[in-house]
Amino acid sequence: MDNGNEIRDFLTSRRARITPEQAGLPAYGGNRRVAGLRREEVALLAGVSIDYYVRLERGRAAGASAGVLEGIARALQLDEAERAHLFDLARAAAPAGPHAPRRPARQQVRPSVQRILDAMTAPAYIRNARTDILAANRLGAALFSPVLGSPAQPANNARFLFLDPAAQAFYPEWERQAQDVVAMLRTEAGRAPHDKALSNLIGELSTRSEDFRVWWAAHNVRLHRTGTKRFHHPAVGDLTLTYEALDLAADAGLRISAYTAEPGTSSDDALQLLATWAATLDEAAAASAPGADGG
Repeated sequence: MDNGNEIRDFLTSRRARITPEQAGLPAYGGNRRVAGLRREEVALLAGVSIDYYVRLERGRAAGASAGVLEGIARALQLDEAERAHLFDLARAAAPAGPHAPRRPARQQVRPSVQRILDAMTAPAYIRNARTDILAANRLGAALFSPVLGSPAQPANNARFLFLDPAAQAFYPEWERQAQDVVAMLRTEAGRAPHDKALSNLIGELSTRSEDFRVWWAAHNVRLHRTGTKRFHHPAVGDLTLTYEALDLAADAGLRISAYTAEPGTSSDDALQLLATWAATLDEAAAASAPGADGG
C-alpha cells in the first residue's frame, strides 16, 4: 500500500465531512467549491502554515511532529481511532531502517493460551489483526461454525463476510458488521503497512467484492473493543450477544474475543442449547473415529 496515497486520501476524506459551521468558522460567500473545509481552513485551525499542510496532504508526512499531528487531529475533529490512525500513517512515512520490525505472516497460539481459552465457559476465539481465526474453544467453534466451515478459506471473518453468501443469514445486521470489519482492516493497514498477508487479503477482497471496494475507499477506521452483535445460528436460531475483545500482551496482534448473553434472556437459552448441540457433535465425532467400536 502506498503510504503517501493513504495519508492524502485519509486527510482529504476527513476534511470533506466537516463544514465551516461545524468547525466554528464563518462561511463567507455561497459559492464554495468544496463541501467541507478548505486546506487553508484546516491549516488555520491546526496552527500550521498552508504550505506545510498541503505538503502533509500530499503524503509527505515524514518528520511531522506530535504537536503538528495533534493540531490536525483537533482541526479535523478526529475521534480516538482516527487520531491513532493518523499517527500510524505518519509513523509509517518515516524512512524504514535496516532492522525495521515486520509482523510475521502467521502468528501461533501458544499451548498455555489455548488452555486458558478451553477453560472459559463463554464462546471465545483468538484472532489476529487480519481477522484470521486461529483458535477457538468448543463453544466458540460451535457459535462460529458457519465461519469455520465456510468454503471461503482459510477461516477469516472478513473473507466470510464478503465472499460467502451465507454471511448475510448468519449476521442479521450484515452491513453494519461488514463495515466494521472494513474499518478494522483499514486501521490495521495504517498500523502495519508492510504486512504482506494483510495486503494480499485486501487485494483479494477488493478484486472479488464491490461492497468491500466502496467501503474501503471511504477510509473509515474503528476500534473494536466491546459491543453487541446479533447472530442467526443455523442450529439454535437468533442470539444477541455482548462481546469483549482482550489483547494478549505477550503476543502482539492476537486478541481473545469472548461472547456472553444477558442471564434469563432467550439468547442465554440459545447459548445453553448451543452447548448441548456442540456436545452432540463431539459424541458423533467420537463414535465415528477409527477404533471407536473397539475393533
